[in-house]
Amino acid sequence: MSIGSLRGMAFIWTSLFLFCARSVCETQHSDTSIYLDNITRILDRLLDGYDNRLRPGFGGPVTEVKTDIFVTSFGPVSDVEMEYTMDVFFRQTWIDERLKFEGPIEILRLNNLMVSKIWTPDTFFRNGKRSISHNMTTPNKLFRIMQNGTILYTMRLTINAECPMRLMNFPMDGHACPLKFGSYAYPMSEIVYTWKKGPQSSVEVPQESSSLLQYDLIGQTVSSERLKSNTGEYVIMTVHFHLQRKMGFFLIQTYIPCIMTVILAQVSFWINKESVPARTVFGITTVLTMTTLSISARHSLPKVSYATAMDWFIAVCFAFVFSALIEFAAVNYFSTLQANRELRKAAAIKAAAQEAAAVAPAGSTGNEGDISSVDASSVLKKRMNSAPVFERPAKTFPNPPVNAQAFLQQGSAVPANNVLTGTSIIDKYSRILFPLSFGAFNLVYWIVYLTKDTMEMSRDTV
Repeated sequence: MSIGSLRGMAFIWTSLFLFCARSVCETQHSDTSIYLDNITRILDRLLDGYDNRLRPGFGGPVTEVKTDIFVTSFGPVSDVEMEYTMDVFFRQTWIDERLKFEGPIEILRLNNLMVSKIWTPDTFFRNGKRSISHNMTTPNKLFRIMQNGTILYTMRLTINAECPMRLMNFPMDGHACPLKFGSYAYPMSEIVYTWKKGPQSSVEVPQESSSLLQYDLIGQTVSSERLKSNTGEYVIMTVHFHLQRKMGFFLIQTYIPCIMTVILAQVSFWINKESVPARTVFGITTVLTMTTLSISARHSLPKVSYATAMDWFIAVCFAFVFSALIEFAAVNYFSTLQANRELRKAAAIKAAAQEAAAVAPAGSTGNEGDISSVDASSVLKKRMNSAPVFERPAKTFPNPPVNAQAFLQQGSAVPANNVLTGTSIIDKYSRILFPLSFGAFNLVYWIVYLTKDTMEMSRDTV
């Protein structure tokens, strides 16, 4: 076969291929145009004569709106404002028979421009303080129409809702924060709300969506109720988000410092009572520390009129610290009182000795001197034993001298062991009673509040 024949055949095949490709492209373009024209005609026919001011089935059966919620981000929760914030995908489904269609597609996936042209439920959040519909870069709304007239309408919202809190068990408290929504204008004789996936799975909260610092999101429950008002009876849908507070922050910032302050106040019982400056500094410093801790602990709470569990703990710790300061005041008072008694006794002994020495003849010796010495000794012993003492050491005074003159030559009537030195019997009892009392208080406190917290968690979950 010649070269010219080969070139001719190649030209023919190339022309045939280009012709077929062009025919296929024109056919596909024609099919696409027909398909788009059909969808456009379907939408035009759906909106032809459609009145978005009337609900589906107006004047007839009740419109049922099925809802479910997908939480994308939960938190934060504010104790001071008693509110919480979350981002959700809020989904609503209902049937509008006026939007039924037949065509080459089962679902019409449309953008938010179609939403404004048809009827949508007037759902609002009853306990919401501030709710935001996201509009960047376009309104975050999903809209779909099925062939049987079923409508799926989804919005992305940021909801700031109030959460009533009872803080009596703070910081071992748990709360059930509600989210309530329903129709604003339509009573239940026209619109009713139901959960699309049933009560157990209509609200989804992925574990990674929780961004809480002080709480654990332990679960959620859904319910519905009826509310009667002057304008009719309405259906209210409610979701309760169950929160349990984390105690780590408060243990580090409040409980452990309070316990250490109480222990520091009780260290003063082991300091001798004559160290007045040291024990005074211990008492005043610990009292001021407890005052500062009690003030700072209230900064993270609203100004409630009742006492919380932390308030009771701080109050008892403050009482222990203040009692330690009062204990030292009692020790110092009774020690001073006893010292004054001993000084009066010593003065009386000295006066008796001088009296005995004056009675004895100045130049007498022998038996008369011995008798005088014995008489002086008897007088001294009698006066020493007659005075009561609050706290007598094992050996407070030396035995009185046989010769009164020798006793007077010692130069002082103050006993050898000073009453202000040593350990007070009040300190000895306080070293045992204070730690035992504080330990018993902690045992009862933690058992009562932790048990109460567990019971409330179980009740809220049920």
